[in-house]
Amino acid sequence: MLLTAKKSRSKAASPPMITSHDADAVGRARRRSKAFLLIFLVGLIVFCGAAGALYYVLQPITLRVGVGPPGSVDHKVIQAMTDIFAAESKTVRLVPVPAQGATEALALLGAGKVDLAVGRGDLAMPAQAQVLAVLRNNYAVLWAPSGKNSKGKPAPKIKEIADLRAHRVGVIGQTAANPALLRVILNGSGLDADVVAFSQFGPDKIAELARDQTLDAFLAVGPLDSQITSEAIAATARSRGAPRFLPIERAEAIALKHPAYEAKEIPAGVFNTNPAWPDDKIDSISVNHVIITRKALPEAFGAAFFRQLFAVRELITEQVPGAAHIIKPDIDKDTGLPIHRGAAGVMNGTERTFLDKYGDYFWFALLIFSGVGSAAAWLRRYLNRDERDENNSDRDQILIAISKARAATSEQEMLAIKREVDAIIAKTLQSFDDAALEEEELAAVGLVLHLFDHAIAERRAELQAGPAEATAVLRTHAGPPRRS
Repeated sequence: MLLTAKKSRSKAASPPMITSHDADAVGRARRRSKAFLLIFLVGLIVFCGAAGALYYVLQPITLRVGVGPPGSVDHKVIQAMTDIFAAESKTVRLVPVPAQGATEALALLGAGKVDLAVGRGDLAMPAQAQVLAVLRNNYAVLWAPSGKNSKGKPAPKIKEIADLRAHRVGVIGQTAANPALLRVILNGSGLDADVVAFSQFGPDKIAELARDQTLDAFLAVGPLDSQITSEAIAATARSRGAPRFLPIERAEAIALKHPAYEAKEIPAGVFNTNPAWPDDKIDSISVNHVIITRKALPEAFGAAFFRQLFAVRELITEQVPGAAHIIKPDIDKDTGLPIHRGAAGVMNGTERTFLDKYGDYFWFALLIFSGVGSAAAWLRRYLNRDERDENNSDRDQILIAISKARAATSEQEMLAIKREVDAIIAKTLQSFDDAALEEEELAAVGLVLHLFDHAIAERRAELQAGPAEATAVLRTHAGPPRRS
């Protein structure tokens, strides 16, 4: 009894035997794990790439804008534009970068520190500067007093630009832009600019300008509804008599020589004075105040900014009345600066579509995904090479089983052979389910199985027929005996 108990404990403690079928199952499980991990990694890479591309595309464009000086109309317009873009647009964001003036803003653009800049079209521009939008048209207004000064001395009889010789002109604006424009007007009108003196006054020094008895004429540059220009005309009229406006008769010739300028007419009664002046229209020149960028700014960025600006222009005007003058650049006129291709594409309807701009990237992505898929398929086949080798070996085993079946001497022997083949079939189907076998490889196994079934059927018929009939069948297949 003690011996029986020891034998029972010995049997219970012995580890279970691992059959070849169990080992194959473990191997297949490992290979399935590898294949799943591979597919997961490839899918993760593709997903991350697509998610990253989508995130990049959906990010709003951020553009830095150089503008100045702080507190000016330009700065107020850009600040209002920034606030409204942030509230209304999901594609464009603006970041104002303060500058001391238009000249510094343009210098920031040339140095690549900003993406956009606000400045006058007749200033020195950075290389490859291009126009995105026109903030306003600035008109040059020249006038001379017609009455007596505070000492009772009558004003010089200045009726045209040529009469400015040896006189002094009061120029409104502290930058070098307006004195440079005055020189262009004088030289273009046939008068040597060196024989005319000038003094500059800031926009907040209009009263001093009107009281200065050394001034014989005045120059203001701004939009036609400029409050500064109207105040200057009214102030000089109160102290020096009604203004006598000086026409720029050679405006068209000046515009031809200097593309930044354009010949224009100032309408009668346009200035907000009492009474409204001028009495009649006068010839003048204008220069655009523009938002510019570099040629290198991507077309999509320029188009997005341009489209958004004119979509919310009315909202900007509600905050800053000076924004009412924002207009699109004129494609048909040469203003000295080319129009950025993004703005031009929106205006003339030639803006490239999404597929036009990114089609090449899509094709490239398809090529990459195709290559990744091919590489994954090759790697899968490489990892499953052992199963394919086993399948070839199993197929050979079935061929051997065919030979055994044809030589079998009993039904029991054939049943044993069939059980061996059934085990091979089960393993082959499992490999096919694991994607270790291709369709054509499975078809080859099916052909061998067909031969095996045919061999079993023939051998079973022979065994059931008996020795005599089997010998007759053999003789029939052998043909008539040969004669010696």
